[in-house]
Amino acid sequence: MTTEQNKALVRRLVDELQCQHDLSALDRYVAPTFVDHTAGPGIPPNREGAKMFFQAFFEGVPDLRVEINEQAAEGNKVFTHKTFRGTHTGTLMGIPATGKEFSYDVIDILTVDDGQITEHRVVMDQLGLLKQLGVIPG
Repeated sequence: MTTEQNKALVRRLVDELQCQHDLSALDRYVAPTFVDHTAGPGIPPNREGAKMFFQAFFEGVPDLRVEINEQAAEGNKVFTHKTFRGTHTGTLMGIPATGKEFSYDVIDILTVDDGQITEHRVVMDQLGLLKQLGVIPG
């Protein structure tokens, strides 16, 4: 696949999974051998772990909206800078609902092989999120 095709694949995943909250998108776009190199504590670093993470995130933030700010690709790597926005109305990462709105940035690095996503790394502003939720002083 070309870098443009890889970027389009990632955009479809973001739209269907993160914007439309369709967990089955993981089965369509993510390889069974997928490895998440930055899975959170207690989350298996595989496709099933990604399903667990997003299911819990959607329960904690049912109005989650994700916007792609910029995207680049080199070889089989796709780099996507996104903004996550929503309202914390359910338990999220063990934090009871606060009712607070938040916005934080995420940079994903995805590896695409043979038309499927095989690896994931993420950098996100968790500290900013926790401050916005009032969990830590900010």
